[in-house]
Amino acid sequence: MYFVSPLKAGSNQNIMAKARKPKHVAIAGNIGAGKTTLTEMLSKHYKWIPQFEDVDQNPYLFDFYEDMPRWSFNLQIYFLNSRLNQLIEISKGTETIIQDRTIYEDAYIFAPNLHEMGLMSKRDFDNYFDFFQNLRQMVKPPDLMIYLQASVPTLVGQIQKRGREYEENIRLDYLKRLNEYYNKWSEGYKEGPLLVINVDKTKFVENEEHLGEIIAKIDAELYGLF
Repeated sequence: MYFVSPLKAGSNQNIMAKARKPKHVAIAGNIGAGKTTLTEMLSKHYKWIPQFEDVDQNPYLFDFYEDMPRWSFNLQIYFLNSRLNQLIEISKGTETIIQDRTIYEDAYIFAPNLHEMGLMSKRDFDNYFDFFQNLRQMVKPPDLMIYLQASVPTLVGQIQKRGREYEENIRLDYLKRLNEYYNKWSEGYKEGPLLVINVDKTKFVENEEHLGEIIAKIDAELYGLF
């Protein structure tokens, strides 16, 4: 249970105005960090409109996990286009949107990692990243970025629990490298407010109090509620 101390009338009006203004909240995190689950929980709590990553309809994902060098560029272009379409929809909307994964992760984490591992050629990576840099100038960053930080054992446990067939071949070194990129990216993130949640310690799925703590932090960031 969280209690808010009495506020002056002017402050109340400012908070109400902030609450009415549509927001864009985004959740970032490695494979298996719990992005989709938290997106669902927060959308239900706040009555926000969720936008999920297009996984089931992705025509490249299964092939990618079977042959990463062959399909890495195709996969990343698909994700980039899908994320751009989401951002266009968000910019036109009148409701607060909570987005499962962001355009920044594709460009600063997944594509560079594929290139460094020799799974995407320099030509393809340079082409991809130049394209992203152009798109980046056209889109507005989220009002709040939430980063779900998790260790590799936690990620593996949650990946195994959900049992997606195409994720069975994910290598541990792949997850570890992604984590390193995620942590480096989050430390240098300057696009807007960033809330980091340690998933190893914050069990928001099983523990209502932990979920309440996340909600309180979101309220403080978006609406100035303490």
